[in-house]
Amino acid sequence: MGRLDGRVAFITGGARGQGRAIAARLAADGADIAIADIGRDIDSLEYSLANDADAAETVDRVREHGRRCIALEGDVRDQVAIDRAFGATVDEFGGVDILVSNAGIVDYKPLWEISEEEWSTILDVNLTGSWRAVKAASAHFRERCAGSIVFNSSINGVEGGWNYAHYVSAKHGLVGFMKAVALELGPYGVRSNAVLPTVIDAPINAHPASWNRVAGKPDATPEEWFEATRSWHLLRGRGALPAEAVADTVTWLVSDDARHITGAAIPVDAGHLVLPGGNPAPIPGEGPEHATPDPWPSEGSK
Repeated sequence: MGRLDGRVAFITGGARGQGRAIAARLAADGADIAIADIGRDIDSLEYSLANDADAAETVDRVREHGRRCIALEGDVRDQVAIDRAFGATVDEFGGVDILVSNAGIVDYKPLWEISEEEWSTILDVNLTGSWRAVKAASAHFRERCAGSIVFNSSINGVEGGWNYAHYVSAKHGLVGFMKAVALELGPYGVRSNAVLPTVIDAPINAHPASWNRVAGKPDATPEEWFEATRSWHLLRGRGALPAEAVADTVTWLVSDDARHITGAAIPVDAGHLVLPGGNPAPIPGEGPEHATPDPWPSEGSK
C-alpha cells in the first residue's frame, strides 16, 4: 500500500526535470498522474523547453509504477488552456486530490538589461501561472473540502540573487502567494505549501548560460558547473542536487504524513540557507579615514 493510493495529482511543467521526478515519485507511492506542459519553446529563452517526446517519456516512467498517466497541453500563461487541462484530468480520473504547481523558467542578465517582454514572461510563467493553476483547481477543491497544493519556488524565494531580478521577484512572490492560498483555502480543508530548491541538476540548468554563471567563467563545461555548485551547500559532498530530492519532499508534503502542515516553505537546499555567506567579489572604494585601506593599490601608488 502506498501513501497516495487512490489519489490523483495534476502537475504543471510535468514533462521533464523536476516535474518528471515528482510525477514518478508520486506514482511510486500510488498516485495516478496528469502532467500539463507547454510543448514548445519560448523565443526569449536561451534554452529549449519540454516537447512531446519528453512528455511521452514521463508517461512511460509513471506507467512503470503501475499507475495511470495522461499528458496534456497546458501553457500556464493561458487560463483557458489550464482550465481545459484540469477539467480533462477530472473527467479522466473522476477527481483531483493534489496540485503541484511546478512550471518555471529562468533567464540571466542585469536588471537594467531586462526588457519589458522578458520581465513579463518570467513573472507570467513563474508567478501568475501558479495563480492560474490554483484558479483552475480551487472550485473543485472547495467543493470536495479537501486537497493539497505544493508550489515549486526556490531558495531565491527567500534570498536575493545576481542578474535575474525578474526570477527572484517571481519566486519571492510565489512564497507570498502560497501563504495567501493557505489562508483562503484552509477553511475548506485544503493545504498549501512550497518547496525551496537549491540548484538542481535538471534541464532548466543544463545550458551554457547557467554553466557560465555558476562557474564564473565563459565557455564553462557541465563538469565545471557541477564542481562550482559544491560551494553552495553545507552538507558534505553535495553538488547540484538531483531532481529526486525535490520530488521526495513534495511527496511527503502531499501525503497524510504532513496532514497538519500548511503555509510552510520547506528548503531543499543541503543547508544552503544557513550558510553565513559573504561578498564573493568586494570592490574597494572611498570611505572614512578609519576604513580598511585598499588591499589592491593601483599601479604606481605609494
